[in-house]
Order: sequence, then C-alpha cells, then structure tokens
Amino acid sequence: MRQAEQAATPTQPGWLRAWLKLMDVQIGVVPLPVFAALLLVIGVMTAKGKVPSDLSMSIGVLAVGGFVFMELGKRVRLISVTGAAAIMAFVVPSALTFYGVIPPQVVESVQTFTKVSNFLYLYIAIIIVGSIMSMPREVLVAGFLKIFVPLAAGSVVAGVVGTGVGMAMGFDWIHSLFFIVIPIMAGGLGEGAIPLSLGYSMLMDQPQEVLFAQIIPVVMLGSFTAVILSGLLNMLGKRYPHLTGEGQLQPGADPLQASQTDAAPAPSVFEPLALGSGLVTVVGLYLLGTLSQKLFDFPAPIAMLILVVAMKLLRMIPLKIERAGKDLYAFTSKVVTYPLLFAMGVALTPWDKFVSAFNLPTLVTVFATVFSMIATGFAVARRLRMYPIDVAVVNACHSGQGGTGDIAILTAANRMALMPFAQISTRIGGAITVTLALIAVRYVV
Repeated sequence: MRQAEQAATPTQPGWLRAWLKLMDVQIGVVPLPVFAALLLVIGVMTAKGKVPSDLSMSIGVLAVGGFVFMELGKRVRLISVTGAAAIMAFVVPSALTFYGVIPPQVVESVQTFTKVSNFLYLYIAIIIVGSIMSMPREVLVAGFLKIFVPLAAGSVVAGVVGTGVGMAMGFDWIHSLFFIVIPIMAGGLGEGAIPLSLGYSMLMDQPQEVLFAQIIPVVMLGSFTAVILSGLLNMLGKRYPHLTGEGQLQPGADPLQASQTDAAPAPSVFEPLALGSGLVTVVGLYLLGTLSQKLFDFPAPIAMLILVVAMKLLRMIPLKIERAGKDLYAFTSKVVTYPLLFAMGVALTPWDKFVSAFNLPTLVTVFATVFSMIATGFAVARRLRMYPIDVAVVNACHSGQGGTGDIAILTAANRMALMPFAQISTRIGGAITVTLALIAVRYVV
C-alpha cells in the first residue's frame, strides 16, 4: 500500500478531504476505496454462485489478486529484494487454489478468462514489439549478435555441471541429463516439456503422460530457482552498479529511449491516435506470427520477433509509432504484470506438481544446473565487455518456464526491457535444446 500525491486542500469540506486522502492510498495502482468496492462486488458475485469471466469482471478480479500479493511480497523482509513480489503473485495463488482458499467461483472465472482470452500472448507481444520499436539499431544488432555466445557457453556448462551433480546425488547420467538438465533448458511447458515428452515417448516406447509427469515439476522448479537467483542479481546490481546496465546488455544508449541516431529527438507528446496505431501494429505482428505457426509450424513468438527486428533494421517503423510502442511497453510492464502473474498462478501453475519436485537430490541438481547457467553468463559477459548482471538474467531465462517464466524472472530482476533477449534465450535456445536432445536420445537410450 502506498501513499500517492495528496490532492486535498484546506478549503475543501472535511468529508471531501478525508475521501481524497483515502483515494490517494493505493494498493498497487488501485485506490483504496476502489479496491474495497471491487472486493464487495467479487464477494457478492461469489455468494450468488457465479463470478463472470468477461473482460470487465476479470480486470477487477485480477487487479485485486495481483496487487494484493505484490504488496505482500514487497513487505516480506529479508526476501523482498529477491523478487518475492513476483514469486508471491503466482506461487501463493497456486497454493491457495489447490487448498480451496480461493473460492471455486473465482478460480473458475480466472481460469476461463485466462484460457479463452490468451492475454498472456498479447502481453508478451506488447513487451517484445514495444521494447524493440524504441531500441537503437546499433544496440539491437550488437546485442542480438553477442547474446548467443554467453547463452551457448552457459548451456554447455550447465549440461556438464548438472549431469555431474545429478550423478553425485545418486541419479544415473541418463536421468540426470534427459530428465532434469534438458527439461530445464527446453523452453518451458508448451514449447518444451510437451514436445520433449512426446519425442521421448516415441523413442523410449513409454506413455507420454508418464514422461510428462516426470518432466513438468523439474521445469517449474528450474523456473522458480531462476526467479530467486534473478532477484538476487537485482540486489547485487544495486550494491555494485558498475556490473549492470539496468536493462541493457552492453554500454551504449538506453534501449528504451528513442534512438538519437535513427531520428532527431523530439519532445514526448501523448498522441492517442498514434497509441492506437501502435497497439494495432503489435496485434498485427502477433497475428502474422500465429499465421506462420499454422502454415509452417514455426513458433509464433519467434516469427513476430523476426518481423519487428527486420522492420526496425530497415527503418520501416515511423518515429511516432516507435514512441507509441514505448508507451505501450511502459504501461503493460508496470500495470499488467502482477495481475497477469496472479492469473497464471491460479490457472496455469498446478501446486501439487510443483511441490512434488521438492526432494533433496532433484533440488540440488536443479540448483546446480540453473546456477551454472547464470554464473557462466556472468563470467562470459565480463570477457565480452557486456553488463554481467543483465547477461546473466538473460541466461536465467533459458531456465525459465517459457513465457510465464520470462515474465516472472524479468519482474524479479526488475529488467523487463530484456524481454526480446529473454525470448531468444527461451524460444530459440529451447528449440535447439529439444532438437539436440531428441537426436541424442535416438542413439544413447
């Protein structure tokens, strides 16, 4: 709960001054009286047995849930600097859903809205396109070329270290590599665990659902570990500012500022029509990506990423739309993130699967894998004269739970501007990992 700028003045009636002071108290971005009204509406709807899953009601439900856990996470001493707000926003709602604390009517409403609307993909689209639109071309080119080196090095080191630690903890090398290390780096659930388990099923002649049940807890635990370590990296950056670019991979212009080399600087002016053009442009690029996936089986986020990068490099995006993309990015990352995490915790994070991975050998192996991935990125970045903490955070996303993990990791690290690079780490890195793993399984299992 935070105190916003006071709007009351001594000349106003007492009741009005009291009301305005209450409106200045905010839970997240929600004024306290509005928050109370939302709670009342949700409570009455729940008592009547049905909470609608339409857009208006879902905004209210997700705002209440997301910002409550954000505020709680920021006030947990000792761990608040480790990304506790992001962790609480999706892990605690998952537990509360499993144990029936959150009313079933609310759970059903959130699950229906999340699965039907697919607003996770729109969120990622705005973050990717918005940040790239306003990124200087020089930073874009140099950053994309350089991120492959620490990412590849981190993957190799994590594979060796994770397999070795797994064997030391009592697993055989096949289980350590193919059922712990590889799933962590496979790119999440939908893009990684599912195709990986299908491939394993065909090659190992085992039921796919059994293999998937073994893989999913490891993926979730790896992502959770990456969130924790990314929060610690954020803390390290505050202690040693020279190690971080606060969302930049290398020294240079701020990637969230309009490029001074691409166009002359101009005063920032809110243009509603340009904002609308920017939003429709983002949606258009996202839909082209989904069409690519349907026609060519090419992942939609990567297709969208390639399209916006090509447009940026060819200077095909007008300056006013670049500014609109930046505004969309800023609004979405600051306002939508925690409600989104709450929705994912309720609808997409099964608590029983998550806790099933909490046995000592698996925990140690997962931690060793993720830590070595991040540490390698940190070390290689120093050699390449990049910002070690920011590169390490991108490497952490290679251990994330797909788009869900990227959001949680970057939120914990307070570096949402790295989303385009996180998508490379997760999507392309995951696709390469799955492909190589299935080739290897064919010959060694």
